[in-house]
Amino acid sequence: MSRIGKQPVAIPQGVQVALEGRTLKCKGPKGTNALTLCDGIRVRIDNGQLHVERERDDKHTRAMHGTTRALVRNLVEGVSKGYSKSLEIVGVGYRAALKGRTVVLNVGFANAIEIPIPEGITVTVPDQTHITVSGIDKALVGQVAANIRAARKPEPYKGKGIRYANEVVRRKAGKAAATGGAKK
Repeated sequence: MSRIGKQPVAIPQGVQVALEGRTLKCKGPKGTNALTLCDGIRVRIDNGQLHVERERDDKHTRAMHGTTRALVRNLVEGVSKGYSKSLEIVGVGYRAALKGRTVVLNVGFANAIEIPIPEGITVTVPDQTHITVSGIDKALVGQVAANIRAARKPEPYKGKGIRYANEVVRRKAGKAAATGGAKK
């Protein structure tokens, strides 16, 4: 049995969970979200906890047992607390701005890069070098943050680009350090 899959998911105060057929619906202070369960997996609600169980023991169902439990936990945590990712922009002249439902990035290219913000996601730009992506869907928050980062990934020589707030960019030595010193 899956070690992750057999752990129950606690339903926090203020969150309502309903099972309608193969769809698990959660409603909380941050909003409403739903998850469609894969075939062979069922969710049981009792005593303020969600229990993810599998109906059969084939390879695919065993593989999806822990995954489904993690998705259920993310669903419950998303509607109760929400998710957030912070990005920072490093580089001279690099900046971000918010224009309606679009993030406009000036990151060293001839034209500004415009990234649309999908529904259910909130993007804030507190200053020109910091971006915060938040929402109730963990996967969508991560994907939007990854799309923004992909506009200009941090490069290893000077460290310029867009990075996550806690990301460590491994730096490489330049040409002078690589050859052992300056030319005589």
